[in-house]
Amino acid sequence: MSEPLALVWFKRDLRVRDHQPLVQAQTFGRSIALFVIEPEWLASPECDPRHVQFALDCLSPLRDELARRGLPLLVRIGTVTEVLTALRREFAFTHLFSHEETGPGWSYARDREVAAWCRAQGVAWTEFAQTGVVRRLRTRNGWAAQWARRMNAAEAVVEGGFAGVPGLVPEALPTLRDLGLAAPAAALPPAGEAPAWHRLDSFLAGRGRDYRRALSSPLSAAEGCSRLSEHLAFGTISMRCVHQATEAVIRSTPDRGLAHALRGFAGRLRWHCHFMQKLEDEPQIEFRNFARACDGLREESFDRERFEAWCAGRTGYPMVDACMRQLRATGWINFRMRAMLVSFAAYHLWLHWREPGLFLARQFLDFEPGIHWSQMQMQSGTTGINTLRIYSPAKQARDHDPAGAYVRRWVPEIGSPAYPEPIVDERAALAAARERLYALRHGDEARREADAIQARHGSLRSGLPPSGKPMRRGRAVAPGQGDLF
Repeated sequence: MSEPLALVWFKRDLRVRDHQPLVQAQTFGRSIALFVIEPEWLASPECDPRHVQFALDCLSPLRDELARRGLPLLVRIGTVTEVLTALRREFAFTHLFSHEETGPGWSYARDREVAAWCRAQGVAWTEFAQTGVVRRLRTRNGWAAQWARRMNAAEAVVEGGFAGVPGLVPEALPTLRDLGLAAPAAALPPAGEAPAWHRLDSFLAGRGRDYRRALSSPLSAAEGCSRLSEHLAFGTISMRCVHQATEAVIRSTPDRGLAHALRGFAGRLRWHCHFMQKLEDEPQIEFRNFARACDGLREESFDRERFEAWCAGRTGYPMVDACMRQLRATGWINFRMRAMLVSFAAYHLWLHWREPGLFLARQFLDFEPGIHWSQMQMQSGTTGINTLRIYSPAKQARDHDPAGAYVRRWVPEIGSPAYPEPIVDERAALAAARERLYALRHGDEARREADAIQARHGSLRSGLPPSGKPMRRGRAVAPGQGDLF
């Protein structure tokens, strides 16, 4: 009988530190690492070449570090079960180790196929949690306490090297051209484990001191936020490491201003996983309304011309257009401005959230499905339980770009004939939106459904701290990607 062989399947966990599957592989006499570039991912409507290039940029230092430790990283292109079948013939691996993933519908379907394949082949597949998301959660009661237990647990320390397969060497990585993809339109930030830790260290060392104030304005958020969102999305640093490092500085720093700012950041780490848990518990929220009472609300009146103007940053609302242009050019924008973009699409333009959500997913380098689809619905008013969040672009400009520097940077043609007139009349559009939504929410059926949604997904049952003051028009927001990081 051949010696057991472990296969470590990397997905969105492209690191060595705090990596339980790697720790497990070290207990085996032979082991291999694998990353699969899946056609289903490349063809998915939320995938953009910037995501693929960033993943490749993360894989390069990971491959080198694993090779230094004696573990070859194989990079294969194909459907995962087909790749596993080929590797099983070649290496007869007996155990598969990976992290759990809360991803889009295609990845959920893929994991079900892998589970069936493993059962049929007699391969033992073990998945490990890497966030605060709880698989097969029965109730939200006490969820925050479960999150704390996971995040306060000791790191999964990968010590020393691996017993690899003799003669197997690391492989060259494919290029975007090899994959039939165009190059990203803009430069990407540094990728991999070392840049992730550099960002965290600089934030905790003092860059985050103005976090609570800086996170709301597009002028200050790029420097004042942690900017860890893409690293958490691709797993180049673990949520547990971020949490523990943040708490250590809060306890030890003599700078009380920094400690106060970091407490705000630490709280938002919990909200990050809270929103991911929603998709884990109800995968269909990627495709349909949380509140089914909202079905048909916007779907039949989708205005393609308005949608394309919004995508292009040509709505005639300068703050909206500036934010969209920054996002398209850089792949990142802070959360308040993300929320304004979605609110504008939902209420001013009366667009159903699915197509705007897919477009934004392709723009966000830090696309995290659970946060993304939960927030798309929250900011569109289709959760059935959250206060309607209607952002005034003019008010956001007054509050966060009072001198107009940000708008002039991204919309240099403002004030000239080249800049379009407003695509809709704000007062009339919002009056119509409020009338429809408030009438819908006051129905008995909608109220009963809201109670059920609150019981399954609400933050109060989870034990989370309040996210902010009571809602006032254009003010309070629930935490999401951009204000977290």
